[in-house]
Amino acid sequence: MLDGLFQPTHLIIIFAIALLIFGPKKLPELGKGLGEGIRALKEGMKDNSQASADQKKNTDTKDNKDIKA
Repeated sequence: MLDGLFQPTHLIIIFAIALLIFGPKKLPELGKGLGEGIRALKEGMKDNSQASADQKKNTDTKDNKDIKA
């Protein structure tokens, strides 16, 4: 259904429509905001996966201490 959605001609048409709607002065600001949002999302996902790995490591260490005692 979504095969070929992001072909170069489609992207050009989407960019042209966005240019008409938002104007040339707003597009760089929108791009910057989108980039910052994606960057923050990636950092949050990385921090979350690292925290869950640390939590799992602490749980495994605690379980091993219980077994040895």
